[in-house]
Amino acid sequence: MTGMQIFLAIIVGLPLLLVVWAIAIYNGLITLRNRAENAWSQIDVQLKRRHDLIPNLVDVVKGAAAHEKETLERVIAARNKASTSHGVAAQGQAEAQLGRALANVVALAEQYPEIKANQNFLALQEELASTENKIGFARQHYNDAVMVFNVKREVFPSNLVAGAFNFKAKELFELEDAAERAVPKVAF
Repeated sequence: MTGMQIFLAIIVGLPLLLVVWAIAIYNGLITLRNRAENAWSQIDVQLKRRHDLIPNLVDVVKGAAAHEKETLERVIAARNKASTSHGVAAQGQAEAQLGRALANVVALAEQYPEIKANQNFLALQEELASTENKIGFARQHYNDAVMVFNVKREVFPSNLVAGAFNFKAKELFELEDAAERAVPKVAF
């Protein structure tokens, strides 16, 4: 190879190498973004399951504790708000409110032996507890996927491609309510 051929190979090869490199990073960012979006949709699946359980739970409690109408109405209102919320922050806040309302229904059931003994209520309560665990795991998976995506879009040299193609940071799912972060008190 002559000096001119080497020079031409570098002139042609370097831009081609840069294009291949940019394509690889771009495709990696797309993959990570889609994983984060899929993780959020898994949270949605579990939240839908939770929302579907609530009317049945309310109906069981309503039959035995009809005079607790205000508590039950708050649960339904919180469910409706959570069902129509969009975005990580808004949905997280609405779901936290729904969680507090559900805790009130479970606490209410503790006051009524006929509810506590009701097999439907016990089955629904078990399903709800299982769903809450699945929601927790789905949120953790979402945050892990978002963290990987955000790190990839922020580190060099990926940040050059991410900036050029306007990849935005994804929001982590975070608890906004300080009461939810507090360590529960256990008393014997």
